[in-house]
Amino acid sequence: GMLRRLVLTAAGLGTAAAAAQFLLAGPAAAWWLGDARGAGAIRAAAPALPFIAVAAVLRGFFLARRRVGPNAVSQLVEQAFRIAVVVSLLQRTEGQGLGLRCAVVMGGSAASEMLSLGLMTLFYRGERRRAFGRAAAQRPPDAAARLWKVIWPVEGARCLSSGLRTAENMLVPACLALYLADAGGRSAALAQYGTLKGMALPLLFFPFGVLNTLATLLMPEITEAHIRGKTRLLDLLLDRMLTLTMFASVLAGAAFCVWAYPVAGLLYGSREAGFYLSVLAPVMPLMYLESMVDGALKGLGEQKAGFAYTVGDSVLRIAGVILLLPRFGMAGFLLVMILSNGYTCLMNFRRLLRAADLRLRVWNWFAAPLAAAVPAAWIGRAVTGALGGTGWPALAAGGCAMAAAALLLSWPLGLSRALAGVLKREKRESA
Repeated sequence: GMLRRLVLTAAGLGTAAAAAQFLLAGPAAAWWLGDARGAGAIRAAAPALPFIAVAAVLRGFFLARRRVGPNAVSQLVEQAFRIAVVVSLLQRTEGQGLGLRCAVVMGGSAASEMLSLGLMTLFYRGERRRAFGRAAAQRPPDAAARLWKVIWPVEGARCLSSGLRTAENMLVPACLALYLADAGGRSAALAQYGTLKGMALPLLFFPFGVLNTLATLLMPEITEAHIRGKTRLLDLLLDRMLTLTMFASVLAGAAFCVWAYPVAGLLYGSREAGFYLSVLAPVMPLMYLESMVDGALKGLGEQKAGFAYTVGDSVLRIAGVILLLPRFGMAGFLLVMILSNGYTCLMNFRRLLRAADLRLRVWNWFAAPLAAAVPAAWIGRAVTGALGGTGWPALAAGGCAMAAAALLLSWPLGLSRALAGVLKREKRESA
């Protein structure tokens, strides 16, 4: 019964959002984006919103069921379909207007979201009987109250954060244009901002997919342990999550520190993207840790704290954009990003320690990952240099050498214990 109500609510809100986006596309493109050609792309994206909303509910269902497969398969098929459709449509519209081609990209993305919901529905039909059986659905008396207690702060934070991020995305090109007034103005500002958002950041967050799988496995366990008051199990699960997060993120950051310029050059032919990667690579552990801790806080019922940190961070980012970008350009924005990630990571991490009464483990979470990643990065760089260090074969060999060295060094430093616990899903009773 609760799942049915969630699906209907998601469909209703998604449809309302789609209608609003479609009707307001013209003013939004002209006033917010500053380019009326974007109206077609905004309209083309609107039909996807109800499908995204309902699919999110079904993904949450499988998350609660501790089933990784359906979400992973649907997202892989969705991405492959999106790439194929978008590439095909762009080839068919080659030489036509930029507004039309942007609309084609967003239309292809909308079609992939519809396909994703279809796949999630098929997976749900197969799982429904195992989840609910034949008995009539019953819900706890306080289910609705508990649900809205979670929804209001989470969705409030998302809506407000979305509005503030929209304001930030409007301000960044405008403030960059002031800095680049003598070097191309707004077009140069959009090019620099696009290089960061469209090239560097997707690469930085690509390894986070591994940790998303970890979150899928651990977050329901964390929530259940918290609700049932199993403090010892909760401590174990959080320690496991933080250990794996830091081993993975420190290694990924070290890899980008070593190969930022070669990877950006081979993928994009852009030294500028390599510069952004090299500057932000040391901050990757903070980015990854903040995302994982934020999810854990939601599992502990700390949505209101996350809401306050999100709003404070967005306000500080906007202030930093206004003050720093007209004077320092992209260097100022990179500084804003670093300070922002440091602030949100610190605040969320501190809140997690207090909410879970968790003891700080400096060696497990920080020193051990660093002790494994630094020599592994040195080995990987040496192998790449010995093979020439410019092409994919040299980078692939260096990456394999770094991964193997990191695994060997990390295994006795705590990685084996944490990884074995996740794979076996150990269930220990609290003291």
